[in-house]
Amino acid sequence: METYSRPKLLYPSMVIAAVAVTLFSLLGIATLTGALPFAHSQTGTGYGIDEQASNQQDASDKVPAGHLAATCSNCGVVESVRAVEVKGQGSGIGAVAGGLTGALLGNGIGQGNGRTAATVLGAAGGAYAGNEIEKNTKKHTSYQIRVRMQDGSIRTLHQHQAPGVGSGDRVKIENGALVDLS
Repeated sequence: METYSRPKLLYPSMVIAAVAVTLFSLLGIATLTGALPFAHSQTGTGYGIDEQASNQQDASDKVPAGHLAATCSNCGVVESVRAVEVKGQGSGIGAVAGGLTGALLGNGIGQGNGRTAATVLGAAGGAYAGNEIEKNTKKHTSYQIRVRMQDGSIRTLHQHQAPGVGSGDRVKIENGALVDLS
């Protein structure tokens, strides 16, 4: 009589999924605790400025206001102010929670290999959904300000707070921030 021997590892795909979830969890924890820096981290108050770096003292600070237009290299006119919705970054917690929930729900479906497949697909789908839900809960509004400089170039600034300027306002860019000249 031939005896059936079970493989030593019943659900290899489940083990792979568990290892992947564990690695992503550790990565998320390392990022949250600061042990792993963000890939796109930057310092400052805004998201950044798409402009040439200018740390020189502007000579226009010493010029009377009437002559400012002719000599100000950091002055321009606001072309547009646009509110942009920015998705937050997932920390991995949403993916882990969603993956575990999906795996538990998938495990309740079918029998044998069908149950294994449902568990793996549930974990994958739950991880994706959990990550997207986490990103959506962390979304915020950023403001994109386009300024046409006196030399004809366009500079685009991004800030967290609504700017106190509107389209057509004369502005000066100082240290990456807008100063209203109107």
